[in-house]
Amino acid sequence: MLGILTVLLSSFVLTFHNVTVRVLFSEHLVLGLFLLGGYVKPDLQNSFLLMFMRMLLVVPLMASLSFKLYPSAGKELKDLFNRDASGALRDRRDILIQALGCGVLMFVYIASLYIAIGLIPTGIALTLFFTYPVFTALLSWRFFGDAFSTRRYANGGLRLRPTLFRWLVMGIILVGSALTIPQSSATYSSHTIAIGIFASFGAGIIYAFYCIIAQKCLEKFHPVPFTWISFASTLVLSGISLLFWPGAIAQLDWTPLWIGSIFSGLVSFIGHTLNNVGIRMVGASTASIIGSSSPALTALVAWITISETLNVIQSVGIGVVTLAIALLSAEGFVKSLKFRS
Repeated sequence: MLGILTVLLSSFVLTFHNVTVRVLFSEHLVLGLFLLGGYVKPDLQNSFLLMFMRMLLVVPLMASLSFKLYPSAGKELKDLFNRDASGALRDRRDILIQALGCGVLMFVYIASLYIAIGLIPTGIALTLFFTYPVFTALLSWRFFGDAFSTRRYANGGLRLRPTLFRWLVMGIILVGSALTIPQSSATYSSHTIAIGIFASFGAGIIYAFYCIIAQKCLEKFHPVPFTWISFASTLVLSGISLLFWPGAIAQLDWTPLWIGSIFSGLVSFIGHTLNNVGIRMVGASTASIIGSSSPALTALVAWITISETLNVIQSVGIGVVTLAIALLSAEGFVKSLKFRS
C-alpha cells in the first residue's frame, strides 16, 4: 500500500511541473488570488530556455542522489569511454550511442511538450501526449515482436500479430484523445489548436521511440547512469540551442522565470525520485498502471490552481484515455504475474 501511495504521490507532484510551465507561458489567476504568468511566448526557443533553466538544477541534484543510491554508476560511466582490445568494446560503444540517442530524443520530446502545454489546456496536452503507449506498442511489435498473438494457418505457417485486446485498447485511446480536442474560440484559434495538437502527438511519438531505445539499452546498462546521461544530454543540447538561437532574452523578466524554473526543477526531481522509489516497492508494471492517472490528475490540479476548465466531452475523453492506458498497462502486469507463477 505504501508503494502505491508513493507512485501516486509522484504523479501528483509531477503535475505541478506541468502547471508551472503553463503559467510561465500564459497569464493565469493562480489559486484565485494572484495574477501570474505570461513571461515568455510558447515557442521553440523559449522551450529551450525553460528546459535549460530546469535542467541546470535537476542534473546536479540527480547526480548527487543517484550516485549515492548506486555507487557503481561512476565506474559504469567511465567504462563507456574506456578503450581496450576486449570484445566488450563494441558493446560499450553501442550502449553509449543508445544512451546519448535517448538524450537527444528526451530533448526533442520535452521541447515539443512544452510548446503544447503553452498553447492548449494543460490536461488536454498531457492527455494527447499520453497516447504514447499506442506508438510504443506498435514500435515494440515492429522491433521486438512484443504484443503478439500467434495464429497457425492450414499450411503449417505461423503469423505474429497484435492481440485483439491491444488493438481495441489502442483504438479506445485514440477515440478518447479525439474527444479532448478543443474547438476554436476567442481563447484558442484554430491555428493555435493545430500546433498544440501536433506538438502533443509529436512529443508522444518521440517519447515512444525513447522508450523503445531505452528498453534495448537498459538490458546492459543500469537505469541510474542511463537516466543521468539522458538528463545531462538534454541540458547540453538546450544550452547549445540557446547559443545558436539566443533571441531577445535580455528583455525577459528573469526573476519570475528563475523562481518558476527552480520550483519546476524541484518538483520534477522530487517526482522522479518518488517514482523510482515506488517502482522498487511495487514494480514497474504496477507503477505504470498508477502512472496512467497523470492526465486526469493534471487536469484536476490545473482546474484547482489556475481555474483551467474543460467541457463535459473533454472530461469524458480524459477519463477514457486514462482508463484505456490503465487497461493496457494492466495487461502487462497480468502477463508478468502469469510468468512468475
